[in-house]
This record gives sequence, C-alpha cells and structure tokens, in this order.
Amino acid sequence: MKNRRVVNFFQIASLVMLLIAVALLSAIATMHFAIHGAEVQVPALQGMTVADARSQAAGLGLNLAVDNRYYSGDVAAGHILTQSPAAGSVVRREWHVRVAESLGPQKVDVPDAVGKDERVAALTLRRVGLEVGTTSQLPWSKATPGTVLAQDPPAHAQGISRPTVNLLVAAPDDEAADGFVMPDLSGLPVVTAQIQLAKVGLQSATPTYVPVSVPPVGNGNTPPKEPVKPGSVIAQSPPAGARVYQNAAVTLTVAE
Repeated sequence: MKNRRVVNFFQIASLVMLLIAVALLSAIATMHFAIHGAEVQVPALQGMTVADARSQAAGLGLNLAVDNRYYSGDVAAGHILTQSPAAGSVVRREWHVRVAESLGPQKVDVPDAVGKDERVAALTLRRVGLEVGTTSQLPWSKATPGTVLAQDPPAHAQGISRPTVNLLVAAPDDEAADGFVMPDLSGLPVVTAQIQLAKVGLQSATPTYVPVSVPPVGNGNTPPKEPVKPGSVIAQSPPAGARVYQNAAVTLTVAE
C-alpha cells in the first residue's frame, strides 16, 4: 500500500513537472514570436519610384518619409536616390524609412534675387520651383531693410544639388547681425572675391597660393578641360552656403 502511494506521488510530480516544462516552452515561443515577429527587413528602395517604394514599405508595416530632394543626372525624377536605414537592415514594424527623392537633371535657371525685397525674391524663386533655404540678416545702412544683399547659389548657377537658395537680407543699422550666408567664390578673381566679402562685412585672410597643373588636352572621346586661370579662387573656407558670423575670417585658396 505504501509503495503504491509512493509510485502515485512520483507520477503526479512527474506530470506537474511536465506541465511546467510545456508552459515554459510555450511562454518562450510566444516571447520569441512577439519579439521577432514584429521585426522586418528593410527592402532595397533605391531606383524605385516613390509611389512604388511607399507601397512596398507599407506592405511590410514600415513608414516611408521623403526627407530631401536633390537634382541628379543619373537617377530619373521621382525615383529614390538614397535610403536610411540601408537595405537589409532589421527594424521593428512601424519604423520610419527616410529617403531622398531625385528631381532629375537641373533644368531650372536660378533667378537673380539680389536687390529685390525678401518677399518678392521668395515669390520669384517659388515661381520657378525653388525654395528659400537659410535666411540671414545683416545690418546695412546702404540698403532698405528687407532687401536681398547676396544669394547662394548665385544667379544662373549650374550644377546645383538642391532646389533651395540661401539669402542674405539687409536689416536696420540698430539690429545685430544673426549671421551671413557664405557665397560661392570659386572661379572668381581673388580681388573680386575680396570685394564681395567686404560688401557683406566679412574679412578675407591672407590668400594661400598654390600651383595648379595644366590639364591634359584630351582625346577624341574626352573633351579637354578648361585650364584654371591664375589668380582665381579654387577653394574657400568656410564653404559656400555655410552660416558665418561678423568678423569671421574667410580663407581663400588661389591658383598661382
């Protein structure tokens, strides 16, 4: 009788342990599914149209956001240039995949905004599909407050990367400057570049002169490159479009 009770006890204990083990395995499987079942692999979206990429991302439970738009001679307008996270990355569902959209080759001519009222300049830019980027104020007694003193990229610039134009706007003399938009001085004679900097209250440090080699003439398939003119600006610091402040020294590198 006693032996039978001992056997029954061990049978019950074994059954309880088996049930506990099954429950633990079930819980582990549920947690694994809950964690990994909510993860997806980011698809390769580069080269796709934004509409197709948005549809594919939505099918995986991801959100697509167009962060930037750039001109590109290689990728057709409306197609994706870059993406983040990269294709193949494992992320949680509802994650935001950020992409840059191609605007195709630059076809718009950059208007001349200098001398216009800031609001008129903004309207002029929007009419041709451009937007105002960074706007900085400069106290300038020789111009009516609100007048555009400088822009970057300059009027009729070619090869710009983004559809935005930064403006430097005149402010009343009693206002403090909140910074300047650094213009693109490359290709200008060094004296012209220094005069432009002086007009907006920026100082030019002593230029650095470097020898520049003459480019090869080229062959039948490659057109010859135009040589760099001695005395012209080939590099600058801060770069074009950067925000700079009064009394900042601009360093120019000039072809010797």
